[in-house]
Amino acid sequence: MTTNPSQPGDVALFAEQDEGALARVTLELISKARELADRLKVRVTAYLVGGEGIAQQVAELYANGVDKVYLAEDRRLRHYETRPYEKLVAKMVRQDQPQIVIFGATPIGRDIAPRIASTLRTGLTADCTSLEIGEHTIKGVTYSDILMQIRPAWGGNTIATIVSPQHRPQMATVRAGVMKLTTPDHSRTGELVRVPSDLTPEDFIQTVIERVSSVKKVDLTAASIIVSGGAGVGSKANFKLITELAEALGGSPGASRAAVDFGYADRDYQVGQTGTTVRPKLYIACGISGAIQHRAGMCESAKIVAINTDASAPILSIAHYAIVGDLTQVIPRLIKAYRTMK
Repeated sequence: MTTNPSQPGDVALFAEQDEGALARVTLELISKARELADRLKVRVTAYLVGGEGIAQQVAELYANGVDKVYLAEDRRLRHYETRPYEKLVAKMVRQDQPQIVIFGATPIGRDIAPRIASTLRTGLTADCTSLEIGEHTIKGVTYSDILMQIRPAWGGNTIATIVSPQHRPQMATVRAGVMKLTTPDHSRTGELVRVPSDLTPEDFIQTVIERVSSVKKVDLTAASIIVSGGAGVGSKANFKLITELAEALGGSPGASRAAVDFGYADRDYQVGQTGTTVRPKLYIACGISGAIQHRAGMCESAKIVAINTDASAPILSIAHYAIVGDLTQVIPRLIKAYRTMK
């Protein structure tokens, strides 16, 4: 779908849900969409697709900042399936004519977003860590108020800004955990547009016999305090110190990719470009050198404390507080001091 780049349109998002409950990434997307829409002086639209009863989530979308909801409700849509969801969301986008559409960079978002982009013949930037409104000049033409789609590139060694000024909608998937949540206002209301579910049996090419799901051991995106260990921890036995400090502070343990690769921690605890992006109030990095791939996943933390034997480790350059020392000696002292103070 190619339109005049100057044509106004809302900022839209795909409202991902599971078993009738909105995914956390949906609330993060609303927060960013609200910011972009206010900058462009347009509305925020959400596309909600699900089984019977999903309409109950409309009020939650309004409360978090959505102005208009396109809703498709069908008992056959209780569980996500690529073809029917793609067909309905693409229909909503065509009807709504937004200038921007964003999705969570989740397994579902990564599946449906490129299919919709292909159907609408527009571009898509994947795994963004930031979205901004700006201007871009190409071949002497300046495009104002376009979406600057920012993401790590070349293995995390650089940050790329991608634009698609001549096509609408501008589309991107956004990494979970990188956008701030806002406080819901349950007095807000909005507009509801019901979209008929004109799906045929041919749209359901899969049959769900049984759904087996596993709960992640930890939700790092929701943690306000994270204590992460890296290769410098030295052993799986030493990694228990990371867990003990996290428990003492009422936080969650985390790990760098190196620590996960060495078997010190489960992959659910991995922070970084290939793990989870986090922005806690306090991030304590223990024995982590601070490769750019790891920093990309935690550099937005409000306060960063680094413990490392190497005074020249890159992590110390972004830390608010640096402790140069052996973590096997430093961490027990921190735990003792905190418990004494508490």
